[in-house]
This record gives sequence, C-alpha cells and structure tokens, in this order.
Amino acid sequence: MSDPLYKRYEFTNFEEAYSFVQSLAKVFEEQNHHPDVKFGWGYVEIWSISHDAGGVTERDHNIMNRIAKVYEAR
Repeated sequence: MSDPLYKRYEFTNFEEAYSFVQSLAKVFEEQNHHPDVKFGWGYVEIWSISHDAGGVTERDHNIMNRIAKVYEAR
C-alpha cells in the first residue's frame, strides 16, 4: 500500500483549528470519503488514502483539493 496524501494546516489558535475541522465534515459527507484528521492548538493534519482500493486514488486527490479550497476561502 502506498503512503497516504498528507497536508498540515496552520492556525492562530485552537478555536480556528476546530472550526476548520467542523467545516470539513460537510465536505467529507458530500464526497463520501473520510480522511484521517488530527488537530490541536493551531494546527490540523489530514491524511487521505483509499483503503478499499489499496492506495491513493483520484478520490484522495479530489478530497485534498476540496480541503485546500475550504482553507483558502476561510
């Protein structure tokens, strides 16, 4: 299995990081794809891999692009 796609996003505090994660929940449900998310004070980390396909697929690239757009639009 290949390594998952990974991205770390930086924020100024916990509340901003948490708010970003909340905004992603709708995107994940719409796409029916649920990356692994870790967050804490000032950061959100996301890993995406299609376990059912045995690696990274177009679905993973699409969800990571959607996440980036949500981050840019905030």
